[in-house]
Amino acid sequence: MPKWVKDGFYEYQKRFPAYMSLQLKEIEPVKRQHGSDEEKAKMLEGRLILENLPKKAYIIALDERGVQFDSISLSRKIGDLQSGGMDVVLIIGGPNGLTDEVRARAHELWSLSRLTLPHPLVRIFVAETLYRALSIYQNLPYHRA
Repeated sequence: MPKWVKDGFYEYQKRFPAYMSLQLKEIEPVKRQHGSDEEKAKMLEGRLILENLPKKAYIIALDERGVQFDSISLSRKIGDLQSGGMDVVLIIGGPNGLTDEVRARAHELWSLSRLTLPHPLVRIFVAETLYRALSIYQNLPYHRA
């Protein structure tokens, strides 16, 4: 990822409290050859995602078919997840989306937008959105209604 993406993500990552840290784990993207089978690449990425999921975590996959939240309802969801005491994993799929197996493994599907967003922006968008939701939940001044 370009430096501006790393810097943008880090800007929000460092704002999270220690008890609710935001961590990023990247899976090496599958190399695509000219004329290669996109479905095979998607299946391989799906398998890599599943292999890298923690055994005991609440899994949320970001998918166009998922539930959309506004900031206030997401803050309530963050509060519910925090009170559940489990680690939460958000999955951002590759350029071809997620496999059915990855979606089936998820406890929830969330949609960020009806728009198609480029992957570098998604990383920053997710970090900011989660920080905003946490700020609302904790009644911090970051969010302005």
